[in-house]
Amino acid sequence: MTRFQATFLGLVATQAAHSIEEYFGRIYEVFPPAHFVSGLISHDLQLGFIIFNVALVAFGVWCWLSPVRRRSPLLVTVIWFWIVLELVNGMGHLLWSIHEMRYTPGTATAPVLLVLAIVLSRQVGRQRAPV
Repeated sequence: MTRFQATFLGLVATQAAHSIEEYFGRIYEVFPPAHFVSGLISHDLQLGFIIFNVALVAFGVWCWLSPVRRRSPLLVTVIWFWIVLELVNGMGHLLWSIHEMRYTPGTATAPVLLVLAIVLSRQVGRQRAPV
């Protein structure tokens, strides 16, 4: 496994931990975007949150198993999707906690997502050919 592949897998694993942290913090009840997305999936916000996050992590695992490990033509698109997603996710949680002046669900794992997204973007940037 290359460093790049390991970083991506670490990002997906951290997203799984992040989703668990958010679940136990009941983010779908206190953060309007999470409430909205969960509500699009189910009237039961808890169930909608679970379905969305299981699908997100499953998508991450698929990305690692196929485009990342096999260096498919989708690789660059998939990687930049995850980099942007986790940069926004990580920064969003930190800014939300600063705004609230307290811990908010997801803030403990958000810095790890942010760092891994930055590392992944630097790894992609160092490649002359697509990763």
